[in-house]
Amino acid sequence: MAYREFETPEFSRRSLLRGGAYLAAGSALAGVPFGRIAMARDTVSSWPAVSGLISKYAGERKVANMVATLGWGQRQAQTIAQGTLAIGGEAKAGPDSLYRIYSMTKPITGMGAMILIDEGKLGLDQPIADLIPAYADMMVQKTYDGSITDLVPAERPITVRMLMTHTAGLGYGIVQKGAIKTYYEEHGLIPGQVSRLPIPGLGRAKAVTGLDVFAERLAKAPLVLQPGTKWSYSVGLDLLGRVIEVASGQKFDAFLKERIFDPAGMDSTWFTVPEREVSRFTTNYGIMNGMPLPLDPAAASIYLDTPPFPMGGAGLVSSPRDYDRFLQMLLGYGVIDGKRVMSEAAVRVGTSNLLPETATTKGTWVEGQGFGAGGRSSDGSYGWGGAAGTVAFVNYSAGLRANLMTQYMPSEAYPIHDAFPKAVLEDLTAMKGM
Repeated sequence: MAYREFETPEFSRRSLLRGGAYLAAGSALAGVPFGRIAMARDTVSSWPAVSGLISKYAGERKVANMVATLGWGQRQAQTIAQGTLAIGGEAKAGPDSLYRIYSMTKPITGMGAMILIDEGKLGLDQPIADLIPAYADMMVQKTYDGSITDLVPAERPITVRMLMTHTAGLGYGIVQKGAIKTYYEEHGLIPGQVSRLPIPGLGRAKAVTGLDVFAERLAKAPLVLQPGTKWSYSVGLDLLGRVIEVASGQKFDAFLKERIFDPAGMDSTWFTVPEREVSRFTTNYGIMNGMPLPLDPAAASIYLDTPPFPMGGAGLVSSPRDYDRFLQMLLGYGVIDGKRVMSEAAVRVGTSNLLPETATTKGTWVEGQGFGAGGRSSDGSYGWGGAAGTVAFVNYSAGLRANLMTQYMPSEAYPIHDAFPKAVLEDLTAMKGM
């Protein structure tokens, strides 16, 4: 196909990769006593608003498919699915289909760090320079997104807490503008990937090879904000992957597999999709004027290649069933199927509001909300979303876990990050009144 259709600002790398769940509706579940009604309503018919949302998008081919998993406590999740792995294909999407979860990688990375904090191998407020000395004397842009030579010294060290909560002052190539954005691109500080296809607007800058190299090069870039002063979406969770490597003595991807994926029974979550699993991999679409156009075909996906480094901020592919198991483990305060993956304390702290007292959220996506280890934390809810339309959360007050997977970019093309939690809330409110 011709890709000149994508030559538009809405298909910039900035818009395509930016993601994050807007969980205000998820937070509204707090305090509502839905747990008592859950036992008698474990059927798809219990979720008409969620089913209607899926039918609206998958049924009308706005997207190829949508799969939702909804579960109470430690009970088996219900699945609502519609559509095929690719538009025009025959293979049905379901709980074991594979999706690029992008920024839904961040809560997994955050919980990986919480495991090490619980074991005393990391400190929540430990300066990361203790583990990566290159971060000892950071410099900060005097003007946000301004000159990269007019700098001032950092007023405080970057800590593990700051990496988890996007308050370290680090930038993001998909957020920043001007000279600092160019610097990130020229130095390969690109912790995200979209397609092998040469699509105009995405940029073709080459990422550095190796998480250690990424971390060292990033340390030479100026910060965009003083550490600990403001929430600003960043590469913090990617850098946290390197901190995890140093603290654990293991490669980051191996650590996640050994400490989270294997014990939680997540056997379909990878940084690289194995060739043997391509038959259940979805195609990712770009939305142009309301029409989905193939952006990353499954059979030729960039996720079949080994990435330059394991990207803790946006690198994982997972299935609805696997991510539901991650949520189930969190809802069980670290336990799933009777097996402890994390301590209760680690989960409680990681899903709580960890924002530094010195940091503001005013004027940001999360204004008035809290932020935990890689995900939004507010009023009993914890979760985040991904740049290709995925969104997931747990709500401790309701004892509920909810996850929606689909594949389209940019995430702002459709209001799914808002619409899914709202649909869940609508259905739960109706259940309460029955």
